[in-house]
Amino acid sequence: MKKLNLVFALALAFAFVPHASASAQSQELQRWEQQARNVTIIRDDWGIAHISGKTDADAVFGAIYAQAEDDFNRVETNYINSMGRLAEAEGEAEVWRDLRMKLFISPEAMKTQYEASPAWLKALMNAWADGLNFYLARHPQVTPRVIKHFEPWMALTFSEGSIGGDIETINLNQLQFFYGQGPTPKGVAANDQSGLLAEPSGSNGIVISPSNTVGRHALLLINPHTSFFFRSELQMTSLEGLNAYGAVTWGQFFIYQGFNERCGWMHTSSAVDAIDEYLETVVKKGDQFFYKYGNEERPVTTSVIKVPYKTDKGMAERTFTVYRTQHGPIVRAVGDKWVSISLMQEPVKALTQSYTRTKAQDYKAFRQTMELHADSSNNTIFADADGNIAYFHGNFIPRRDPKFDWTKPVDGSDPATDWHGLLSVDESPLLLNPASGWLYNSNNSPWSAAGPSSPKKTDYPVYVDNGVESARGLHAIRVLQNKKDFTVDSLIAAAYDSYLTWFEKPIPALVKAWDQTPATDPLKAKLADQIAILRAWDMRWSATSVPTSLAVFWAEDIQRKVAAEARRAGVPADEYIASKGQPEQLLKSLLAASDKLAADFGTWKTPWGDINRFQRVTDDIVHPFSDAGPSIPVGFTSAIWGSLASFGARPYKGSKKIYGTSGNSFVAVVEFGKTVRARAVTAGGESGNPSSPHFNDQAKRYSTGDLRDVYFYRSQLKGHTEREYHPGN
Repeated sequence: MKKLNLVFALALAFAFVPHASASAQSQELQRWEQQARNVTIIRDDWGIAHISGKTDADAVFGAIYAQAEDDFNRVETNYINSMGRLAEAEGEAEVWRDLRMKLFISPEAMKTQYEASPAWLKALMNAWADGLNFYLARHPQVTPRVIKHFEPWMALTFSEGSIGGDIETINLNQLQFFYGQGPTPKGVAANDQSGLLAEPSGSNGIVISPSNTVGRHALLLINPHTSFFFRSELQMTSLEGLNAYGAVTWGQFFIYQGFNERCGWMHTSSAVDAIDEYLETVVKKGDQFFYKYGNEERPVTTSVIKVPYKTDKGMAERTFTVYRTQHGPIVRAVGDKWVSISLMQEPVKALTQSYTRTKAQDYKAFRQTMELHADSSNNTIFADADGNIAYFHGNFIPRRDPKFDWTKPVDGSDPATDWHGLLSVDESPLLLNPASGWLYNSNNSPWSAAGPSSPKKTDYPVYVDNGVESARGLHAIRVLQNKKDFTVDSLIAAAYDSYLTWFEKPIPALVKAWDQTPATDPLKAKLADQIAILRAWDMRWSATSVPTSLAVFWAEDIQRKVAAEARRAGVPADEYIASKGQPEQLLKSLLAASDKLAADFGTWKTPWGDINRFQRVTDDIVHPFSDAGPSIPVGFTSAIWGSLASFGARPYKGSKKIYGTSGNSFVAVVEFGKTVRARAVTAGGESGNPSSPHFNDQAKRYSTGDLRDVYFYRSQLKGHTEREYHPGN
């Protein structure tokens, strides 16, 4: 009898488990629905979401819900990457990328930091997770690849907004060699650059002082150069003082590059030295590794990281024993030395800074957010309604002993190589209201940021910046200096100025090479027409320009041939070509470029827009480009050639035309008067759904730099509202 009663009791208990679970789920759904009633989403006639909530948490809930509506795949993918779970979606080939992330980001650590976060920030993270889970509950037809349920701590794994974080600077090949071959690999080159991209990454930021504008209001150019479709465009408002508009990296709950009613901010990828590698002297005693530090031998910390990955037969797993010293995790080896890496790991501070700056109302408040020193990879361009313009250099700069060469791995056994806190904002390159009346950054050094008013390199430690001047930087100076009558329209025109500074020296060198070539040389006659066109070229791009096509194809060919020599000489490629390029070599490259154009397009006299194309047919993260599909011409070129408007394009399998995947992604110009006035454009369109009218409705405007009006105020949405609803409706 007792046995029967026990069986009955167990059966009864298990019977109630599903009902209890369903009840909890029902209560959670009711809670989400209640919060959704506090949120209104207005979609304008470009499909852009304007979210308003009673509280900041309500606005976060609505903003992430709207992003999921537009492109849940990209939202989820960013967190799959940030948590090191890509192999769970894409298979064993991504195990090393996941291991790299897991060296720095663990769920346990993030959960601990979430619990220790201030209440207001926890409320935002809670709302973020709730908004995504509510979206999934309301859209059962959406099948996440990996993350079936979002938890608040996950927001801390992706807290800053840049397209490539500090962790991604670690070379995957070297990481794989170390942890795949054993702990003491030999022969890995310290200067392996296999992971570097030829296309310049980064952005343009420009601010103009009221003294240099017609309306006597500060102007701001926001021009990130990223992978296309990497960010959403939206507005977030609340009754708690939030009212920010701009570009949001998919899945994040703060405006990354944008403006509010009083301030605007633009981040450009910095060449600041914020990451250091240490050569560790490691010895093994028994089963334990030790590393030398001063007169001590300290134990190497070991831990186990498990990396799941998808297979045809289900999930599998790889297990790694990983090593750390006080400087950070071991990521590679050089000879018999292990290499550890130190970089910023402040997710709570980073998320705090990323969000609070969107509510700053003036320079003082914005600067206060910079004192958190948690924006490690960016320079920041700033403007406000009081007329202030400012430049903040990379926000995380470790204080180091300048006697060491910090561009190379330093001796980890020498205590003198330790970091000693961080440089303050005042100790870093900083500009406020320079006499020039303008300032900019194009991922170059800050030493030309405001012309003669720029910071002086000699005033700062050498490790503050590793950048150089760029063709884009020279172009920015060209369109900014000596100009006193900027308007919104003329700043847009400057941002799309078509001059290609890279060619200033190489093209005259090419023409001179032809002029000096004897008439009896066959190249003289073969290239006469090409030289005539290039001699007359004004070095400006356009979709109808034949010389742009010829110059770009020639420059690509000659660069491939002299790049190694130029690097060895320590000279930029354009200067090397102009000063040391052999006349015959220059002309043969022009002939090769002409032949390639003729072979691919029927004639070397092919307009640039027939070659350089924007195409968006699917929302695949890796787009399947095809010459057979619809595409539109783009006049501006790669940033390599000095174009401020950047379009990083190349041919793909089976294509002759070149298709852009990076460069100008979101462009906005903002004027801070009594009210804010702004114009903007997003690559392609706001929606990731190919059947949406907003999938590609901005493509033509994007390709021509025809920025549309931004509806910042509710009154501006009248007559431009497509629909108004609460999340979940």
